[in-house]
Amino acid sequence: MLFNRLLKNTFFILALGLISCEAQTKKRNTAEVKASSENSIVIGANQTEKYLPLLADKKIGIVGNQTSVIFKKSDGYTHLVDSLLSRNMKIEKVFSPEHGFRGKADAGEKVKDGIDTKTGLPLVSLYGSNKKPTDEQLKDIEMMIFDIQDVGVRFYTYISTLHYVMEACAENNIPLLILDRPNPNGSYVDGPILERSQQSFVGMHPMPIVHGMTIGEYAQMINGENWLANKVKCELMVIKMKNYDHEKNYSLPIKPSPNLPNDQAINLYPSLCFFEGTNVNAGRGTTHQFQVFGSPDLNAEVFNYSYTPIPNDGAKHPKNEGQLCYGMNLTSEEKLSEINLGWLIKAYQNTKNKDEFFNNFFPKLAGTQKLQQQIESGMSEQAIKATWQVGLTDFQNTRKKYLLYR
Repeated sequence: MLFNRLLKNTFFILALGLISCEAQTKKRNTAEVKASSENSIVIGANQTEKYLPLLADKKIGIVGNQTSVIFKKSDGYTHLVDSLLSRNMKIEKVFSPEHGFRGKADAGEKVKDGIDTKTGLPLVSLYGSNKKPTDEQLKDIEMMIFDIQDVGVRFYTYISTLHYVMEACAENNIPLLILDRPNPNGSYVDGPILERSQQSFVGMHPMPIVHGMTIGEYAQMINGENWLANKVKCELMVIKMKNYDHEKNYSLPIKPSPNLPNDQAINLYPSLCFFEGTNVNAGRGTTHQFQVFGSPDLNAEVFNYSYTPIPNDGAKHPKNEGQLCYGMNLTSEEKLSEINLGWLIKAYQNTKNKDEFFNNFFPKLAGTQKLQQQIESGMSEQAIKATWQVGLTDFQNTRKKYLLYR
């Protein structure tokens, strides 16, 4: 009897303890979820209370693509255009950058004007021969919105589109509203500074390859440094993010373009895009875009990874299509916090024909002819990067004036 009573008491005490532990765990988990929610990044587009009053009774133009979304509290998202139309906002036109409004066109592929099948709105392409909105295209527009997810790299052309939109808006006295989004490569600044002789649509401003700014910050720099034609100024409004800083990790929920499918590709992009200016394939035509590289001309004894590029979404005719390429698989590479030149140098040093390695596009991507000359002369990665430091220091001092976040 005594033993049974003791056993019952023991079970009762254990049960109370388990209930208490469970309650404390539930309370702690609830607190953690709340704290996590309070610290979550809130993008500009989600802060409708800040910008809907600015749009009331205005004829609106939107520069956007598949990333221009408002995230729902529970799950999923709605496109900014659909959301504004549901609120009876007067959207006149949608302007789309490289890859088009739905983000499906190949890199460099001309995108045509048209009609959005879902909304019936006119679509105006800002890629191809018409990179800057014309006065006629902006006729009757009273407010322009720019809401596109960028990746913080000079040769990613959404910031070039931003430049031309700002210029056109300034010339037509149209205010530009920017709904800011995180920069997934925003924690560092690196690369050679663009030289004026190499200006193009893949590099318009005297800045390094990785600039460490959001679209909102970048727009302020364009205005502040007088980079628009005739030094015109764009009337600019930025809806800042909440709980964002440049050190904060941000995983993009939607591909910003067809060949940047995941966080790894976005992180490696500043380093691997150099290969676009060579005879080496950077993963286009595979399922590991900007996570592998290879060429038939690379030494198979040095590079033991191989693959064959084939046509796919975002790469109708990839470089070295149908040819066995030797190179490297970087899908498991640790996250970079600087540009890696080692892969480019190694590829050059181990190619069959060095005279055919670089093409005319390389200086435009690098922003300078010097990088190719340095690699060809046998300079080490460390020595090459040392030549960037004065320019990077000057840029970072200028950049400070335009930062909206820590």
